Amino acid sequence: MASDSELSEFLKNVEKKAFKRAYYHVRNEDAALDILQDSMIKLCTNYADKPVAELPLLFQRILSNTMLDWFRRQKTRNALFANLSDFNSGDGDGDFDLLEVTANTSNEATSESAEQWIGRVQTLEHIETAVMALPARQREAFLMRYWEELDVAETAAVMGCSEGSVKTHCSRAIQALSKTLGTQGIRP
Repeated sequence: MASDSELSEFLKNVEKKAFKRAYYHVRNEDAALDILQDSMIKLCTNYADKPVAELPLLFQRILSNTMLDWFRRQKTRNALFANLSDFNSGDGDGDFDLLEVTANTSNEATSESAEQWIGRVQTLEHIETAVMALPARQREAFLMRYWEELDVAETAAVMGCSEGSVKTHCSRAIQALSKTLGTQGIRP
């Protein structure tokens, strides 16, 4: 059984990655924050008695299900109601702060020039755009395998599909990202 401090530490460690995963799926910062909060509450409410080792997969599954629930609610809401704001031609405000992503986590002083820093930020923006353009299942498999660092079996368990499907989704995602980013001059 996980103690309160272990559960709190686990949630603190997964918070940023889980937010980005939710944001990449729903493409709305406020909705991603709500989904993350709901997922954390569900984990604490229903699974706090589980061992610490089981928490990562449980949380990933809860997060996936909460995102699916959000999409279902959106589909129903959109079928029943039309918001006048949906007809605006504005770009919207769904971006998040890339400074957090690009922040230097080490305490060492770096000699990176402004040009290099801007180039790195632009590359990250291109990568983010390419990941968000992936089909939902490919994006989900890719993020769980390479962002969350789950293995194939864990990813398959969270996604509710076979290991072969996970490998196929990841392979297609990597090919699509390689092609998209390659045309923009970004190479590994």
